[in-house]
Amino acid sequence: MPARGGSKGIPAKNLAPVGGIPLVARAVRACLGARHVTDVVVSTDDPAIADTARAAGAEAVHRPAALSGDTATSESAVLHAMDAFEALHARPVDAVLLVQCTSPFLTPGDVDGVAARVLEHGADTALTVAPSHGFLWRREADAHGVNHDKAHRPRRQEREPEYLETGAAYGMDARGFRTHRHRFFGRTALVVTDPARVLEVDDPHDLARARALAPLLDETTTPSLDDIDAVVLDFDGTQTDDRVLVDADGRELVAVHRGDGLGVAALRRAGVQLLILSSERNPVVAARARKLAVPVLHGIDRKDLALKQWCDDHAIDPQRVLYAGNDVNDLPCFGLVGWPVAVASAHDSVRAAARAVTTTPGGAGAIREIAAWLLGPTLHTPAT
Repeated sequence: MPARGGSKGIPAKNLAPVGGIPLVARAVRACLGARHVTDVVVSTDDPAIADTARAAGAEAVHRPAALSGDTATSESAVLHAMDAFEALHARPVDAVLLVQCTSPFLTPGDVDGVAARVLEHGADTALTVAPSHGFLWRREADAHGVNHDKAHRPRRQEREPEYLETGAAYGMDARGFRTHRHRFFGRTALVVTDPARVLEVDDPHDLARARALAPLLDETTTPSLDDIDAVVLDFDGTQTDDRVLVDADGRELVAVHRGDGLGVAALRRAGVQLLILSSERNPVVAARARKLAVPVLHGIDRKDLALKQWCDDHAIDPQRVLYAGNDVNDLPCFGLVGWPVAVASAHDSVRAAARAVTTTPGGAGAIREIAAWLLGPTLHTPAT
């Protein structure tokens, strides 16, 4: 899996979250879910990408500068990664897949289909494609059809489909790939995928579309208690409805939900580490934290730095942290944790970056809902 750090269209593109999961981690998970895949190797020149790949379950191979420029081919990165893998594990590769991080909706079934064509069905190479019945044109002085005669336009059901290369996954017999040093040689097989899932992230518009589609195309998942060690909660808009009542003396009052208090108490009894992390300086944040018996850091400008320091101080893996937020100042924290969660009333950009979204708005019991994900609807605390 080639994953360079440099990207002109989208800075740090391979780390950009879609559905709350970085692109490189989404690709790693798709590969690990495929029955035929035994090992996943990410080739990168970027330490942050390497760390994210390892956290998702892949190995990371350092990609030399000579293979990391704009003119370097994906094939050269794969050949280098194969050499590094075989040297480390002292066993040969039978078949190699080239999987692109920039296809966020690749499925384990797509990956398995490509691998199976090479390993079980005699193909030398394979690739994912999407069926197309579109009429293609070439723009010239007199525009003409590429795949059709413009004087004869048969109906869709009368035409054989053509197939668009998705750019998501390729499979090659390893020995043949070393000989030809190219992803297509010998007999090539097509693995037909769902055209609704075909999207390559090359520019910010593609990324925005991917984030909008993720809630529709991704399987709905919520964490369990086995997935997390800590829950970190934003305050305004997450534990409140984001409104403030101001009296004649300028004092501010907010409304919270009693159900959230029950949820927090149940999580505390279950042994989950808890923290309230807020940029709000109003003492009401600290007062609510005292009421809930939860540690609090508030008046924090860089919440992501404070969260990272808190995880370090408590020896907590950020990938096992659930962070619940609602607005754009929560996005840097979303990028740090394994379970970024948006409340239902969150800003659109926050919902798009979340791995899970509550059905309940902030201040209306969203934290109670999150506790129910982890403990069950009755908030039963597991026996210790």
